[in-house]
Amino acid sequence: MSILKNGSLLECCKNGIFLFRQLSSYKSAISLANMYPQSSLKLSTVKPPPQKEEFNGYIPIDDLVITYSRSTGPGGQNVNKVNTKVDLRFHLETAKWLNDNVKKNLAEQLRSKITKDGFLVFKSDLTRFQQMNVADCLEKLRTAIREASKDKSSNISSETEELIRRRKEKAARERLTIKRHRSQIKADRQGPELTDL
Repeated sequence: MSILKNGSLLECCKNGIFLFRQLSSYKSAISLANMYPQSSLKLSTVKPPPQKEEFNGYIPIDDLVITYSRSTGPGGQNVNKVNTKVDLRFHLETAKWLNDNVKKNLAEQLRSKITKDGFLVFKSDLTRFQQMNVADCLEKLRTAIREASKDKSSNISSETEELIRRRKEKAARERLTIKRHRSQIKADRQGPELTDL
């Protein structure tokens, strides 16, 4: 009895042990071995160039400290009974899932949200549901990280900077002119004072 498996012939001996015998395989004239006889025929994919490490949205929940408390505002008895307000915090310096540049930018941009102990804090009592408030806090955190990840290098030429400065000055002059004009209109509505007579 013989069985064909993966180009090999399995022959069964009388005692039930299978023996392998390699079949001679047919190769056409246009097979890779005939077209490229000196090649090893090992196919390998070229590795893509290393990309800079960007935040992909994944936040390890184990590194976060999430606490719940009673929310404020309307909601009836639900507010008094259920802890729906979420306080999400993590230690910024020890966060291994953020690179150092993002940590530095977060510390600069969110100075008011960092405690004395170095924890970055996000709070939410937007909804009456605990899990939706957790999702809101996580979205706030993701947004802050993406903002901190953006490249702030400015490629603005000096001519463009000068043009922007002139436009701002012109807008400020026009705003003050309109303000003086409105002030004069309001002053004209008033009756004459005793000192004017």
